[in-house]
Amino acid sequence: MYELKEAERAAGLFAGWQETMIWSCLQGIMGSVYVDSPEKPASAMALLGDFCFLAGKPSEEAILHRPKLWRETSMILVPQNGEWARRIEACCGEHAARILRYAFKKDAKCFDREALLKAAAGLPAGYELKLLDEPLFWYCRQTAWCRDWVAQYTDYARYQKYGLGVVIVKEGEPVSGASSYSGYRGGIEIEIDTREDFRRRGLARICGARLILECLERGLYPSWDAHNLGSAALAKKLGYQFDYAYTAYEIMGL
Repeated sequence: MYELKEAERAAGLFAGWQETMIWSCLQGIMGSVYVDSPEKPASAMALLGDFCFLAGKPSEEAILHRPKLWRETSMILVPQNGEWARRIEACCGEHAARILRYAFKKDAKCFDREALLKAAAGLPAGYELKLLDEPLFWYCRQTAWCRDWVAQYTDYARYQKYGLGVVIVKEGEPVSGASSYSGYRGGIEIEIDTREDFRRRGLARICGARLILECLERGLYPSWDAHNLGSAALAKKLGYQFDYAYTAYEIMGL
């Protein structure tokens, strides 16, 4: 497999795939694209953070390829179709855990701004809601539970250019937030989480509502892709419309 420096040349292999992390890779903003042939690629992988999207002709070589960006602990492989899925299961065996993820329609018209403003205004006393600024950026880079809010950005200047986030702070420390896992031309992919000891207080919904509003004000689309049913339920509360469930594989120890 070869890293494709002109990543957009592989766009045809990913045609029709409405996944913003693939767009980030193809646009050369973040992530990388690998192909089986630099001249006439038939198989491709788009790699960004924890995710690897497999497209084109199913290939064992692509499934087992481990570029430098590959996470040592685990990765999520997303097959383009059933043939890729079967090949992943055959190649990875017990190292591949099949999961379902949930995609939502990318339509800014689905959002009710008044409802989002009301949700964002529900911050309890003693908490502060603020944009993710430079001090918070570097704090998150060094803090395990919220690192994914900024992990794909090498520095704050790059985050300012391709990212956006909001954080709820209590007594000087972040306790919940919504930020851009990745960015692409025209939008971001949302990453949202709350520190374990502050969960089930509605903080994630407040952060999500505020970040969506910030995106809409800037002409950005706040894309949401849910890892589990809890995330999917929160997305629906914020106005997203469910599109479809899809198969992915968590790869461990391979």
